[in-house]
Amino acid sequence: MYKEHSIGVVVPAYNEQELIEETLASIPDYVDRIYAVDDCSTDDTAALIQEFCNEKDERVVFIRHKQNGGVGAAIVSGYKRALEDGIDITAVMAGDNQMDPEQLPKLLEPIIEGRADYTKGNRLLSPEYRRGMTKWRFFGNSLLTMLTKIGAGYWQLMDPQNGYAAISKSALERIPLDSIYPWYGYCNDLLVKLNVYGFRERDIVMPAKYGREESGIRYGVYIPKVSWMLLKDFFWRLKMKYIVLSFHPLVFFYTLGILLTPLGFLGGLYSIYYKFVEGGPMFVRGVLSLLIFILGVQFLLFAMLFDMEVDHSEQRSGRYE
Repeated sequence: MYKEHSIGVVVPAYNEQELIEETLASIPDYVDRIYAVDDCSTDDTAALIQEFCNEKDERVVFIRHKQNGGVGAAIVSGYKRALEDGIDITAVMAGDNQMDPEQLPKLLEPIIEGRADYTKGNRLLSPEYRRGMTKWRFFGNSLLTMLTKIGAGYWQLMDPQNGYAAISKSALERIPLDSIYPWYGYCNDLLVKLNVYGFRERDIVMPAKYGREESGIRYGVYIPKVSWMLLKDFFWRLKMKYIVLSFHPLVFFYTLGILLTPLGFLGGLYSIYYKFVEGGPMFVRGVLSLLIFILGVQFLLFAMLFDMEVDHSEQRSGRYE
């Protein structure tokens, strides 16, 4: 127990035989349950978890996937078991010992105090905190931060790829766990769902911790996949949050902006082609295309402004009790 709240920690692991025991042993004593989820590892990870569970720490609940489902699927398995056990707050700590257990109380406090429903780490605030993060990794993370702001509607968040997080029981009970993206990118998808259902998110500033672990993320493949997922999530969020569950005219602003901006841009390209290839006049077509493009951009900016205002309002009050 931590301040009269039961605490669970989900530890997803895939081929982490070098670090899994170290990770499990580092989890603080106030944690009530440790859900160690082996995602069908091909090394000795499962055997090491089983041994640790039987001989060293009775808090460990061993969950093993028969097929590799992805890190998101492993975390969902842990979340579901935590719900069955009635755990008040469930955190996630990866099986590669990359997440500092001393930072865990910082994630728990805002939820206990009723200021947030979901908290996660933020390593991007300063160069000191992201020490050890490569320039390429920082660039990829920054790009996905902007895309996640737009897709999820949490405009103040940073470092959405940070998997060190904690979530309240009420949030886990309401969001559709089975629909969470199963692979890397689950954290971005989860943020979208949390926003749609009106839950408050808080970033917790903490330094990056890099050691002997090897990242399984390949950003050249990962960024396009997650970007496509976020695009689909963005339209799903607009439909669910601003049409189905409630209504806000920003939907019309987004729609007009999304239609008019590329229309004006393509019209400008055609005007240039018409002028220099076919030898026709450019002025009327060019001006009309420019006006359509400017109008589309204005619609998008107004839509984002309205979206930010909704986010600020919900972060202050919270939609659900």
